[in-house]
Order: sequence, then C-alpha cells, then structure tokens
Amino acid sequence: MLTEPSLCVAGRRLTCRPATAADTAFLREVYAASRAEELAPLPWPAAAKQAFLDQQAAAQDHSYRHNYPGADFLVILVDATPAGRLYLHARPSEIRIMDIALLPAFRGLGFGSALLRRIQELGTASGRAVSIHVETFNPARRLYERLGFRPAGQTEVYLLLEWLPSVTAPPPPAP
Repeated sequence: MLTEPSLCVAGRRLTCRPATAADTAFLREVYAASRAEELAPLPWPAAAKQAFLDQQAAAQDHSYRHNYPGADFLVILVDATPAGRLYLHARPSEIRIMDIALLPAFRGLGFGSALLRRIQELGTASGRAVSIHVETFNPARRLYERLGFRPAGQTEVYLLLEWLPSVTAPPPPAP
C-alpha cells in the first residue's frame, strides 16, 4: 500500500518496503524501543527485560497476523536505512493503522507525520476513514490530533482515534 512512491522529508528519502523474515531482529528492536520508557522504572536485570520484550514482540506479531489477515507489514526506511515499522490493514470502509513506530533517532523529524499524511491521502483517494488504537497516555496522541484524528471509542487502556476524509457534497441539480 505504501511501498511507492518515496516521500522527501527534510531532504531525506522516506520509503517503505514489505517486512521479511530477515527483519525479525530489527522489528523486535523497534518494539523494544517503543516500550523502553515504560520498562525503565522496573528493577529487572537487563537480560530479563530483553527476554520479556522478545516474548511480547512475538506475541504481538502472532496476534496481528491472526487478527488482521491480508495486512501490510512494512519496514520504514530513511535514506535506505531501516528506521521503523508500519503495519496497515485495508478494510472496505477504513484503513487501520495497526502500528507505527520509529527508532528514537528518527523521531521528531517529520517522518511519522509524513507517513500519516500519506495514509490520509490514501484514505481520501479511496473514500475510507483512517483509524488507530493508541494507549491513552501515548505522547504520539498529540500528533494524531494535530493531523485531525478524533476520538471514536475507548476501552480501559486504548483510545480509538479516527480521521475522516472530507466529503464534498455533489453540486445541486440544474434547474
């Protein structure tokens, strides 16, 4: 879905490619980076944290593949360097962002915003909403809200955010 064309962000080339089995270690690294702040206060040894993160990453991957058949599992590349992951599930009336995560070195540079805007363009072109579940305390929530995502549902832990393409009313019939 987002494997072409590339985007230019701050003079750098942003692309996505399908993830392969060879990307497993990298995708686990991205998962671990996305949970580092959450696990930092735990007094566990580093090896225990890593084992926990590996187990959780594997469980999440299994869940995504089971619950989102036909989804796109993409590696985000900045100037051909793996920078993050983007998982999308195209549905008849919506594009679900299952996950978007960048390594810390690539955060705050406009790459996530550019990808989200591109997904919104795809939503507009196909007349589909774009949605994502975020944890209520997730700092990226502010980014989604700046880009026009609005709350559409909530569980104890997750907030469903949704962006709707603008609908242009057809011109009135000629008299």
